[in-house]
Amino acid sequence: MKVVFTFLCLFFAGTILAQNHPKLSGTWEGKLNVGVVLRLVFIFNDSAGIIKGTSYSPDQGNQPIPCSDISLKGDSINFTIPTLNVTFAGIFSNDSLISGKLTQGRTFDLILLKVLRPSELHRPQTPHPPYSYRIEEVEYDNADKFLHYGATISIPPGKGPFPALLLITGSGPQNRDEEIFEHKPFAVIADHLTKDGFAVLRVDDRGVGKSTGQFSTSTSADFAADVQNSLNYLKSRKEIDIKRMGMLGHSEGGMIAPMVASQRNDINFIILLAAPGEKILKLMQEQNIAVLKSSGINKEAAESYGDLFGKMMSAVIETKNMTAAKEQMNLALNDWIKITPKNIVTLTTGITNDSTQQQFLNGLGSSFGYEWLKYFLQFDPENYLKKLHCKVLALNGDKDLQVSSKSNLEGIKNALKESKSPSYDVKEIPGLNHLFQNCKTCTISEYGELEETFSPKVLDMISEWLNKNVR
Repeated sequence: MKVVFTFLCLFFAGTILAQNHPKLSGTWEGKLNVGVVLRLVFIFNDSAGIIKGTSYSPDQGNQPIPCSDISLKGDSINFTIPTLNVTFAGIFSNDSLISGKLTQGRTFDLILLKVLRPSELHRPQTPHPPYSYRIEEVEYDNADKFLHYGATISIPPGKGPFPALLLITGSGPQNRDEEIFEHKPFAVIADHLTKDGFAVLRVDDRGVGKSTGQFSTSTSADFAADVQNSLNYLKSRKEIDIKRMGMLGHSEGGMIAPMVASQRNDINFIILLAAPGEKILKLMQEQNIAVLKSSGINKEAAESYGDLFGKMMSAVIETKNMTAAKEQMNLALNDWIKITPKNIVTLTTGITNDSTQQQFLNGLGSSFGYEWLKYFLQFDPENYLKKLHCKVLALNGDKDLQVSSKSNLEGIKNALKESKSPSYDVKEIPGLNHLFQNCKTCTISEYGELEETFSPKVLDMISEWLNKNVR
């Protein structure tokens, strides 16, 4: 589940022309603080005056996006990324340091250091070969061949057929491992469950990795269609017991799983991890308030911003495109500024003048595709949870800032009481954040600082529930 006011897509790739800049060749790394600290890595190669550059963020899945309008003049370097509304301007302080500013709605300082190799984080739970089970990289199409998917299926040893799960990622373009900050939670989950006798399919989101399609113009309904296609592929495998097939969805994936399960008769179970159980607009207001408070902002200021956020997001629902939505959001913002103490305005939004107000609006609008956001904000998970007729396990950590455990688990439980689910378990787990890590400060910025990828206790809970209800 995205955090609206901190999310930035920051992956770059491109080719640039340069003259007499051999010192640019090599690997450069910087850390960008956007509420969380994101590592950016640039690799430049100079060949006969043509410099080819590739850059990526290890913390956001390594997906490259081209940059353009790149120029090198003296000790200055500039480029833009039009699709993300990003500009970078920097100066070589010396042969191994570039001091610059990156702008995407708001402007951030970014220092790039020349390094021998990108920094690595310690992720002890990430599985590595040799595996005790069979693993295949697979590709398949939807029925009309319009979409192509890249995925990994892991199959237990033995003849089978095996009970099986499809893993569904959270919001934002994610690879099959749901990779973030070099954590690979879906690889960890798949490894654990396959060792326990379950086949597991995990899939690149559309437009990511080996999957085709346009992510930025898609909605959760489109992602649900992708899940349908992946389930159909899973059913086609002779190793799969189609009577014991289910889904595990995290965050937005936990919203999509009930959408799909309510429309099919071949889903035996679903597992919901940090899934929404209340209307999304309310959830997102709670999320922003919780994140602000976790960063040290007082309750009055955080709740004031939460009210503003609700009005701005309502503008998205009521308008027909992002341009019109921004106009209405600006009106709501102006009204809020008039009645809100200046210290609260600055503390929560960074707005001090017309320029910073425009930066705030641009940053808010550039984080999401309009179609996805409008569909998402209007979504009420209760409508689908009530229609379920499969077994359900719903889990969330009580330190989750992005999907509040108490309100959302309560919503899930109340909806399931009215469903035809033959059995369901809804549990809050102490000490875990949105990624199901045992946390210390339990802030979003801590996600990348923790070595643990996914709580072993929760892995065991999932296995125990599956062995009791599905095996």
